[in-house]
Amino acid sequence: MFHDTGLVPLVMEKLLHYVWLHKLFPPGGLTTDEGLPVDVVDPGLPNANAGPDFAGAKVRIGPTLWAGDVELHLRSSDWHRHGHDSDAAYNRVVLHVAERIDAPVTTAAGERVPQVALPVPAELRTHYEALLAEEGFPPCRSILPHVERPAARAWLTALGVERLEEKTQHVVDVLRRTGGDWERTFFVVLARAFGFGVNGTAFEEWALGIEPSAVGKHRDDALQVEAFFLGRAGLLEAGAAATAHDDAYRRRLAGEYAFLSHKFGLETMEAARWKFLRLRPQNFPHVRLAQLADLYHRRSCPLAAVLEAPRAADVKKLLAARAGGYWETHYVFGRESAPRGKTLSEASLDGLVVNAAAPVLFAYGRRHGDEARCERAMEWLEQTRPERNHVVDAWAAAGLTADNAAESQALLCLSHRYCERHDCLRCRFGAIWLRQATTRP
Repeated sequence: MFHDTGLVPLVMEKLLHYVWLHKLFPPGGLTTDEGLPVDVVDPGLPNANAGPDFAGAKVRIGPTLWAGDVELHLRSSDWHRHGHDSDAAYNRVVLHVAERIDAPVTTAAGERVPQVALPVPAELRTHYEALLAEEGFPPCRSILPHVERPAARAWLTALGVERLEEKTQHVVDVLRRTGGDWERTFFVVLARAFGFGVNGTAFEEWALGIEPSAVGKHRDDALQVEAFFLGRAGLLEAGAAATAHDDAYRRRLAGEYAFLSHKFGLETMEAARWKFLRLRPQNFPHVRLAQLADLYHRRSCPLAAVLEAPRAADVKKLLAARAGGYWETHYVFGRESAPRGKTLSEASLDGLVVNAAAPVLFAYGRRHGDEARCERAMEWLEQTRPERNHVVDAWAAAGLTADNAAESQALLCLSHRYCERHDCLRCRFGAIWLRQATTRP
């Protein structure tokens, strides 16, 4: 029988998929709408793309074994509502599963499709509704202390790989935009990481507008590299809000940039693209760009060296940058501060490994079929301290702590790709929660 619940139809249909995939069938078994017994030999593989919900299923209907696709709906009339009766992609459907049978269904070829009514177990539905209704984060926190540590760590390992795969897609996108230039791609990804979240997008835009062959001609001159970087960012413009305070050093850099800009036809960003609100001074774009200029001038972090670095500690040595000279007593132009070294902190270096070096190494390994490099990227994350943020802290409060950056990245993936989307049915912790509803006597 079909039950109306507070769950929206799309979520309810996902629960029906869960029931089918895990074969949580009623005690008396399944029968078609015409009374034939149904034996599900193999429910098939979930299809995340267009077409039927499950592919490669094997079901015995009466005496006949069928192999093909399976489609699921809350009501069988949804088959027509979704236009499957005129879509040839559904001609291979051997069984239509619905929580309520309210209409016969046929394929575009005119063949009638056998149907079976599959109710969602009431206790499973109630348990799932309770999970979705949880207002605290994470919603499954009550069962986390009872999850065996090996099972939790295995799920975090899988999520860590999923997180790296997700970041690989961004690296590949940058690679496409740079015309397949891996060195320049690393520079862009590294620049984005130097934005440390708030200014990440602006740093990426900045880096994509830099022509390496142009700045490379002046790489031996630290002042000109700094002028190139800050000038391209629009931070040398006299009237910009970010440079409202003026001094001789800004004017000197601006003069160098005027020469470089004319020589290479450089395009200058709008200074308004940079964010300063609620940023700690050490994260101001001026300081971060000066540190990047230091790396570039010293040639201390070429991609080749990163790709061959054995450990995360070796990568951090390559990435160690310092904004010296003028920047030891300044965070912005014309406003002097107490002397302080502007060397990247250990936490910042950890962030660059997590958000730039490891993803690029992983993407490079994937692109070249080099699994050893992919595994080394994961090892770097395992050798790096876990991040500290409100998401990781919330999981720790619930009893699941991250021992390293691979696991903190996994928890971020779990939160963003599962918890926020209420996709508990694909989460192993969600499965443990629901199992409580399906294993009780």
